[in-house]
This record gives sequence, C-alpha cells and structure tokens, in this order.
Amino acid sequence: MGSSLIAPETTIAPEATKMGDRLDGSWESALSTLLGLGRAAGADLVEFFLERNNYVSCTAEEDTVTALAPRLELGAGVRVFLGKTDAYVSTNNVGFEGLKAALDSALSILGLTLPSRSVFAPAVNLEWLRDYGSRKEDWLTQASPMAEMVDILLAANRELAQQAKHIRARRSSFFRDWQEVLVAASDGTFARDIRLVQSAASSLLCADGEHRASVGQRAGNSSDPSFLRHWNYAQSAAELAESAGQMLYADYVESGTYPVIMANAFGGVIFHEACGHLLETTQIQAETTPFRDRKKQVIAHPSLTAWDEGLSEGAFGSIAMDDEGMPAQRTLLIENGVLRNFLSDRAGEKQTGHPRTGSGRRNSYEYAAASRMRNTYIAPGPHTVGDLLASVERGLYCKKMGGGSVGPTGEFNFAVDEAYLIENGRITKPLKGAILIGEAKEIMKNISMCADDLELAAGFCGSVSGSIHVTVGQPHIKVEAIAVGGR
Repeated sequence: MGSSLIAPETTIAPEATKMGDRLDGSWESALSTLLGLGRAAGADLVEFFLERNNYVSCTAEEDTVTALAPRLELGAGVRVFLGKTDAYVSTNNVGFEGLKAALDSALSILGLTLPSRSVFAPAVNLEWLRDYGSRKEDWLTQASPMAEMVDILLAANRELAQQAKHIRARRSSFFRDWQEVLVAASDGTFARDIRLVQSAASSLLCADGEHRASVGQRAGNSSDPSFLRHWNYAQSAAELAESAGQMLYADYVESGTYPVIMANAFGGVIFHEACGHLLETTQIQAETTPFRDRKKQVIAHPSLTAWDEGLSEGAFGSIAMDDEGMPAQRTLLIENGVLRNFLSDRAGEKQTGHPRTGSGRRNSYEYAAASRMRNTYIAPGPHTVGDLLASVERGLYCKKMGGGSVGPTGEFNFAVDEAYLIENGRITKPLKGAILIGEAKEIMKNISMCADDLELAAGFCGSVSGSIHVTVGQPHIKVEAIAVGGR
C-alpha cells in the first residue's frame, strides 16, 4: 500500500472505507487507514482482530439428543498500546464507522483522541497478507453436518450400553468450532487464518448399590475436517467400560505420602495447571509466579524437559499463527530442569521484557489476547514404563486424571479417576478416591524419571482471555513423593 495521507472525518477517500464480504486482503485499505488514525492520535501501537465464527454443539444422553446448539458470530476488537499500558474495546459493528468508533473508545481510555479534521494521518503500510487459511477454505463444508453428528453420537451411546454394566447414565457430546480471523497492526502485521477445532467425548456413570464409578474420555483434533467420522467411539466405549468396571468395586485409597507413577497423555494436565500457567507472562505481570526471576536457573529435576509448541500434527491446541498474527513456533520452557523461556504476548513483552513466543491467544474477539499455552508437554525420557514401576516398592499408579483446582501461585489438588496400588514394582489392586495435593515448585523437583512413551491429549484452559483449546501431554513419569488425600 502507498503512504498516502489520510484526513479523518470529512476527507477519508471512499475507497479507503470499503471492506469485502470475507476477512481477507480486501480489508487492507480500510484497516491501514484506521491504524494510521490511531498512530496519529499518539498510540504506540494499534491492533485490530476480526473474527467470523460458526459453532455447533450436540449432546446425546441415553438414546436421545438433548441439545443441539448452533451459533454464528461476527465481531472485532481493537487494542491500543501506550507505553506499558493498553486498552481493549470489542464491537459487533464491523463496518468502517463501527471499527472507527471502537478505536475512538479505546484511545479515550488512554487519554488519547482521534486527530482533528485539519490534521492529516498517514495510512500504515501493511505487509503482504500472510494467508494461513487459503488451503483450508473448504474445511467447513467437509465437516459433518448436524444430521450426521446426531447419528454418530447416538451410535456412540448405544456402544456404551453394549460394553458396560450397571449403567446409570451414558452421555456423548461433540462440538465443531470454525473460526476465520484477520489481524492487522500498526507495526505492519497483516495475517489471516482459518481454524477448525473439533472434539468428541463420552462418559459413563455406573452404580451397583453403594458402589459408584464415573469415568469419561475426550478426543480432539484441529486438522481433519472428517474427524467425527473417524472417531473410534467403539474403542472409547470399551476403554470406558473397562475403567468403570475396575473402579466400581475398588477400595478407597489410604491418605499418605507416596511415590507415584503418572500415566502419559492426559496425565500432563498437572504440569499444565500447576506449572505451565506460572510460565505465562500474565503471571509475571500479576506477580503470582514463584518463577518470576528464575530464568536460567534450576526449577525442576534434571530429568525434566518441557516444551510448548504452536504446531503439533493434528493436536487440539495447534495454531498456524496466534491471535496477534505471529507465526507459530516451538518454545523450550524447561531444559534438564533449567528454566529457559516464558510464554509471552505483545503486552507481556512490553511489560516484562520477555520476547513474544506466538502465544497471544483469546476465546473470541470479545477478549484481548493474553499469553496462553498451546500444545504443552513434558518431553520423553530414556526409561521404559517397566523401569519406572520397578523403582517403586509401594506407591500409586495414576492411570486417569480427573478434575482439580490450582491456586494463583501453583498450589494444586487433582482427583484421580482411575488408580492402582503398586507393590514391589507391580500394579496390583484398583483404588479410588485419590486426590493429589502439592505445590508446583515442589513437584517439579520430584519428577525423577520420564519414560519414552509421550502421548498428547485434548483439553480446555480458562484464563484472563477466556476458554481456549489446548493440548496437554507427557510420557509416564515418576514423582518421588507427593501427598495423596483419601480415606
């Protein structure tokens, strides 16, 4: 784009306000003009985020569909930076005047105003559009239509009925979240992407007299439009039935401090919650992370290396670019126990000095982006699962993790949905009611062995910029000692 001078109010050229029906390069002139107005008002940086969303969810309980909820959205947000301070305003009015009004509101929060009619404002030169969505234009039409969603979920529930015993409730659910985004900023950023995130889940509640067991399993994908058609709900039902059968009559675990072997895949939720959040620059800004000044220092056992990356093939948290238009990249968080990097977004870089890592993420245009995890996992180690088990004389094997809570500085407690006693290096009887209790800065030091069987699992993460899709993961790991709550 040229460096023409644009006057606000009465002298903006009509062609500078035109926008296309799609979120693509046709918006360049209008966004360049608006960004120029924001810079002329005195802002250090201005960023627009535009989003079109097509979402649907479906739930089947027993043999009936109980919810089918579609949603269409179109909106935008503008963020204005001045020094280390910023302001964010969102709007459903994505016409030129609507975006200009949102820009005016964001500027006013910082004490800035749009330039007067007599002041000319140069339009911002944007880069050539980086279009990560061009190869995904037909993904939405390839995804399962609503009728197919219904059929598959009902079939999944029938499979649960065939596989499990003593069923009190069976439930399957699915959602498809299609999103088209366009980002333009006064530093020249101009990027577009299309995302298609899908997830299917099943759960069982089984009961026999006073004995009860509740188990669930979720699968997710970000790169296969036909994901639901490929979902192996029969295998999921078999695994859930086996878990429920094991836990239904299991003894309750005794409280105490145990060595623990944690299974791979969703076992990584503890690292995500108890440590991963503490490595986001939002935690540094809030002064709630014990690792704030520990970069290049030992914060974990030498056996532990951890990564957060934007692109893991098919993984639930994969993004080609973040919600600030930065390309995805791989970020080494911890290397052999040493803290190497924090996860940072624009605001995090400005306020903490830690460089951006492509981690600016948000639930929707209604939120300003914040530093968030993507695909976060503990790296595989040199051991086998047998090696880990053999090192435990008496302890706990946590096969499936459940829900939990984490305090602002890393104190956590997590339920274990499926656990077993380890005796003399062997998994023996099933146990239920286990709750893992600890602090991030302590458990990181106690992860003493990592197996060679890394697996990833789909999850959701809530924080200051809303709920987003993420991946957690790890190989089997050994925790030397952790407090276990039980009976």
